[in-house]
Amino acid sequence: MAITASMVKELREMTGAGMMDCKKALAETDGDMNKAVDYLKEKGLAKAAKKAGRIAAEGIVATNVSEDGKVASIVEVNSETDFVAKNDTFKSYVANVAAQAATTNAATIEEFLDEAWALDTAKTVKEELASQIAVIGENMNIRRFAKVTTDGLVVSYIHAGGKIGVLVEADTDSNSDEVKECLRNVAMQVAALNPEYTSRNEISEDELDKLRKTTVESALNDPFSLPMPILKGLLEKAVNDKVWSDEDIAMYEEKKDNMKYLPNFLSEAAKVALAGLAVADKEAIEGNKIFGGLVDGRVAKQLKEIVLLDQTYVKAEDGKQSVAQYVESVAKAVGTSISIKKYVRFETGEGLEKKEEDFAAEVAKQMAGN
Repeated sequence: MAITASMVKELREMTGAGMMDCKKALAETDGDMNKAVDYLKEKGLAKAAKKAGRIAAEGIVATNVSEDGKVASIVEVNSETDFVAKNDTFKSYVANVAAQAATTNAATIEEFLDEAWALDTAKTVKEELASQIAVIGENMNIRRFAKVTTDGLVVSYIHAGGKIGVLVEADTDSNSDEVKECLRNVAMQVAALNPEYTSRNEISEDELDKLRKTTVESALNDPFSLPMPILKGLLEKAVNDKVWSDEDIAMYEEKKDNMKYLPNFLSEAAKVALAGLAVADKEAIEGNKIFGGLVDGRVAKQLKEIVLLDQTYVKAEDGKQSVAQYVESVAKAVGTSISIKKYVRFETGEGLEKKEEDFAAEVAKQMAGN
């Protein structure tokens, strides 16, 4: 059977496959359009397998939220290049993956990939992914998903064209526009500042103890950041016990009235030795109430950075209002209660190794037919 240009065009529009692939598929199947589609799918699966070894560290994050705000999902789907991540076909596919995740009962990504694809139950999610790899022409990967179901309210926020996605869940009796805007602002906060915890309640005693110990060690190894009475005691010991060289002792005597700039004139060996004195005197220093206050302050400052509700709200007009205070103010204004329960934050490619491509070399390779 003669293969016409219109047949090739039709098959290409149906499958998104390349023109020459479509022509070959029609020739192999004697012009049978349905068999040609199957042929391309089979070949597509083979191509997808070959592409699977290539690093997919670009891509986008997408969310899906039910109309009543009770169920939401978030997915990260990776591609090899940012160019494909911006492609409308890819974006549409990822939106469908997010919709699938909103209905899934899967607990793991493996279970998710093995379930039936909602838009064509004859396929699994994994098989549809392989088909999309054949159409789009790059290795792709559904890396992760999360589903949130709540009696309260969940909202989503997508940042930087899909590079970062966030879901925020709250216990509240209201789904007013004011409450939704509040939660969306909190989601923006999560996207921008990437906290590690929602509230301090999520931090175990062991984690707090580790944070405090790290803070203590950090302070001891930076003696010039210690309270002045403690620092002066260490300096006197370094001089009186001849821990320092004669040159450093002479420099100390010359510059000791201007303690702020003293570290700039001491040798690295002197500063290391001073830190060694502080570490050796750890027990006594830890028992000092002034040092205890310094450590408490530094721990509190770190908690304000890593705990969402303790963070300074990025839109705070006074530059001081915390996220918790902002949420409380909205709840009071609306006449309801709002309690931030949890958040989910996905950032495209985080933790993945990105392959650095030499574009000119890749083009030359393709031109050479390799």
